[in-house]
Amino acid sequence: MVLVNGARQAGKSTLTRLILNSTDRAVARLLDDPAVLQASQDDPTGFVEHDGLMVIDEIQLAPQLLRPIKLAVDLDPTPGQFLLTGSSRVLALRDLPDALPGRMEIIELWPFSQGEIERTADRFIDAVFVHGPRLDRSSALRRRDYLERAVVGGYPEAVRRAPRRRSAFFDSYLSTLIERDVLQLAAIERHGELLKLLTLLAGRAGGLLVPGTLASQVGIPRTTLVRYLELLSSVFLIKRIPSWSPGQSHRAVGSSKLAFVDSGVVCHLLGQDANRLAEPGGAAGPVLENFAVMELARQLTWSDVRGRLHHYRTKDKAEVDAVIETPDGRVAGFEVKAGATVRTEDLAGLRNLARHAGDRFVAGYVLYTGQQTLPFGDSIRAIPTDALWQLAP
Repeated sequence: MVLVNGARQAGKSTLTRLILNSTDRAVARLLDDPAVLQASQDDPTGFVEHDGLMVIDEIQLAPQLLRPIKLAVDLDPTPGQFLLTGSSRVLALRDLPDALPGRMEIIELWPFSQGEIERTADRFIDAVFVHGPRLDRSSALRRRDYLERAVVGGYPEAVRRAPRRRSAFFDSYLSTLIERDVLQLAAIERHGELLKLLTLLAGRAGGLLVPGTLASQVGIPRTTLVRYLELLSSVFLIKRIPSWSPGQSHRAVGSSKLAFVDSGVVCHLLGQDANRLAEPGGAAGPVLENFAVMELARQLTWSDVRGRLHHYRTKDKAEVDAVIETPDGRVAGFEVKAGATVRTEDLAGLRNLARHAGDRFVAGYVLYTGQQTLPFGDSIRAIPTDALWQLAP
């Protein structure tokens, strides 16, 4: 079986509908329909009997189906029998059969990347590991263009709406996420605490995720806060980016970094549009960092290069916003800047990373809002941020 897992409104149902329309002997079960959901509860075993392909949309609504699905697959392991979708991390469901994960391939579907919106190459990571510091890009975009893209984000419904209606979408989206999807994973009595926590987290996007500090700031017990963070991650709202270290002896900070899956949600929670972000005291820096880092996270789900996303920060406060390490140990670093100029201090983290990675260091990039590629030594370049979705090997 295959599970398409991802945020609500990311396009899972649309994708599976395209597959249904191009597949013979396919049947759909949409669990958002109350009658269909009731049928799944009354006779789970009969519900999953079929020939060909069965698509079950929003499987987290009926976890009782997972056991008969497991039994069906055990009896007949032919690939292509079940295509499931879920708006919560199905592996986090309390009723998940223990042996199911080994029988299921999971594909995470994210909100649109900028390359999907623009219909461009969207293979920057592959280009980085093929060409290293030889990459070159000239751009017509300016800082304001990037801020407007970050405010919109990547949810299909947000992309197609005008600003006023987009705000209404985000309000409804967050409310539905907490009132419905979170409650499917755990019993939460005080929903207001989660909304308060979300707003606090939005103001710390791109920062280190230290539960003890957050708990004291929001007035929630640490054990409860950790549980809330796990739930917000399970419904694809936030993402923890682990720290990178070249070895056990290196003085690296072990705390994860906080990112929101979609920059549009961050801007909505902060109450800032592109005009406000651009003002002195606006959140342009952390918002554009979140925007760029999550473009890298999206690309890693389809790039030819297999890699893991990290951040880098030493106890001496040298830091790099994103680090990608491949299974063979090669490393590339990415620093994100909201400005159109690059200063010497902007390069300190990448140079520190290069020293500690040694021969494994492929290249370091400062993604900035300027319009040309600038060299800073043999392996470090400043490159326009739209290289993320314009460059390919």
